[in-house]
Amino acid sequence: MLTNVILKYFSLRDRTHMLKKIVAIGPESTGKSSLCKQLAEHYDTLWCPEYAREYLMIHGMNYTYDDLLTIAKEQVELEEKYESEIRSLDPRVNSQSNSPLTTQDSLLFIDTDMYVMKVWCEFVFGKCHQFILDQIAKRKYDLYLLCDIDLPWTYDKLREYPDEGPRQKLYGIYKTIMQNQLTPWIEINGNYEQRVQKAINAIQGLIRQ
Repeated sequence: MLTNVILKYFSLRDRTHMLKKIVAIGPESTGKSSLCKQLAEHYDTLWCPEYAREYLMIHGMNYTYDDLLTIAKEQVELEEKYESEIRSLDPRVNSQSNSPLTTQDSLLFIDTDMYVMKVWCEFVFGKCHQFILDQIAKRKYDLYLLCDIDLPWTYDKLREYPDEGPRQKLYGIYKTIMQNQLTPWIEINGNYEQRVQKAINAIQGLIRQ
């Protein structure tokens, strides 16, 4: 399932400190997948998709609380596969690249993390699996891109909340989560081009650190 893209300019030294993981989160139909894909293309790297879409396409929308635990576990496994692929790449395979990354940077873009699963569980079922809470405490990221609801809601048979009220409520939940955690984050809003540029500006600041 993993792409064959080769990450350019990966340093031999201290690999565990080179990979920066950037997560796009927010309510449905806020451009998370498109943003991750565009950023991965811009930086010539990989992005990890949202597993829930694959699961729901197979099993349908009549999901249960236990289904969300399955989705969460598969999402973590998928993310770790992508992270492992980046960490295992041979830096000698390519000595010429137009990638904006420096010799000390590698990026992985992630569409959805365990905060999304927590919001999903609590919004629909009023409770959250302990596995998800444990993963939130365990997993570390370098930057969150909180996607705003200012994009028009687009119909998709896997989406549930077209009305403005639930969208605003969900966005408020995500923003409160961001304000109460320690990882740097930025709100991503505007049209598609503006969203990508805001993300790139934040990422460049992260790379320069």
